[in-house]
Amino acid sequence: MGKKFIGIIILVIFMLVGCNQANQQNDDSNKNNKNEKDELVLAFGSEPEAGFDPTTGWGRYGSPLFQSTLLKRDDQLQIVNDLATGYEVDEQDRKTWTVTLRDDVKFSDGEPLTAEDVVFTFETAQSNGSVVDLNILEKVEAIDEHIVKFTLKEPQSTFVNTLAATGIVPKHAYSADYAENPIGSGPYKLVQWDKGQQLIVEANPEYYEKSPYFKKLTFLFLGEDAAFAAAQSGEVDIAYIPAAFSQKEVAGMRLEAIKTVDNRGVAFPVVKSGEVTEDGLPIGNDVTADLAIRQAINIAVDRQALVDGVLEGYGTPAYTSVDQLPWWNPETVIEDADMDTAQQLLEEAGWSDTDGDGIIEKDGLKAEFSLYYPASDVIRQSLAITVADMVKPLGIQVNLEGASWDIIGKNMYSSPVLMGWGSHDPHEMYNIYGSENAGVDYYNTGFYKNETVDNYFHQALGASTENEAIEFWKKAQWDGTTGYSAKGDAAWAWLVNIDHLYLVKDGLDIGEQRIHVHGHGWPATDNIVDWKWSK
Repeated sequence: MGKKFIGIIILVIFMLVGCNQANQQNDDSNKNNKNEKDELVLAFGSEPEAGFDPTTGWGRYGSPLFQSTLLKRDDQLQIVNDLATGYEVDEQDRKTWTVTLRDDVKFSDGEPLTAEDVVFTFETAQSNGSVVDLNILEKVEAIDEHIVKFTLKEPQSTFVNTLAATGIVPKHAYSADYAENPIGSGPYKLVQWDKGQQLIVEANPEYYEKSPYFKKLTFLFLGEDAAFAAAQSGEVDIAYIPAAFSQKEVAGMRLEAIKTVDNRGVAFPVVKSGEVTEDGLPIGNDVTADLAIRQAINIAVDRQALVDGVLEGYGTPAYTSVDQLPWWNPETVIEDADMDTAQQLLEEAGWSDTDGDGIIEKDGLKAEFSLYYPASDVIRQSLAITVADMVKPLGIQVNLEGASWDIIGKNMYSSPVLMGWGSHDPHEMYNIYGSENAGVDYYNTGFYKNETVDNYFHQALGASTENEAIEFWKKAQWDGTTGYSAKGDAAWAWLVNIDHLYLVKDGLDIGEQRIHVHGHGWPATDNIVDWKWSK
């Protein structure tokens, strides 16, 4: 009886071991079939050469990854809490913003995140004088361990975007080399950065929200050709590719096309020549200073043809810098290219080809100008060439100038430039078109000024809330009479919004991607904690 009992026990053990082995084999098989590893290799191309310091600009065009922000935007682009549990704006002066912090947040080194870190972050960003524009900030104070008070110099509704875009850095661990060795409270922490080659990050065990599925990410900094080759060879799980590769299939991967406000357009000088900047750079262009020229170009350009031809269909026609965002005015749309209307507009303004050379003129001035674009940018080059061809039948001669940004910077106040913008912050409209920003770096390079538009901007900035400001942002574009869009002053000829294209391994779910911003940074990682293998 004892031997029989022992035999039964051994049989049961073998059966259990066999079942476990079979289950393990099934799990491994399923995992292999679905590629369900908990790490990813990504080829995103662009490397943040300045590093990962939010006080100098990191994270403003995508997730800061290593850091958290006080507020953030959800998939519908609505402002929601992140480090904050809430915020209040003083109803009387509208200059005092009080933010209450969570009390359960730690940096990746285990130290608690407090109001002092928030104060330190914003004071550091302000003193750095970088792309983080905090000129509006009078002071920032820690009321207690978890309450921060911001005092602005004047009301500004868009300050909410500053709270949503500025990652918080630790006061105790901030040093001169922070950009290369960031510590933060975001979902990931930096492990290794081999400049020019790769970045390795791992999940932050101290992260206060949902832990990301993928515990390790390796970003490879590859050129477009190399990234595509890596996708073909199966070396990467996701790769950012240009439209030129969009028609090529890669086994085991699918193409994801993400809509964006990553736009391209022609910025026109709208004042006549004769003035110079403080640095002695020429301002103004006599041809593009004529409203009829700018409007005719806007009317004649076939934007859908640009999308189909230059972008292989992966993009949308652009009419402003904020298309499809909550503050966009859809009345700015020009339905179809119309050469006849453009021609008539020019004739009524006094432009005609009097000497028969194919170029129209007015008062002895030929409709001829240079259009600059960055020589290294194939898409901008193709757009420039095509636009020049499109407007040539009007008698407008566009001479193309591919150049470095240094050369462009010396000519952008006196010649049109094929620029690119795109942000979830409506304040960018004020940067591009506000007269107070004329000639400030790459802002308002055309020296555009419209007092009515400026007034709408000031009303939008002074509004109590973002929603209240939307009406004024829309009117600045077009109020039925005037505005900065093509139906009004046509200070730009916006051309296309470029889809962001990714080759994604089959079975990899990258979640609901919100409208992407300009391609600086890694906007696809905004929802990185939601990425997973699909079932």
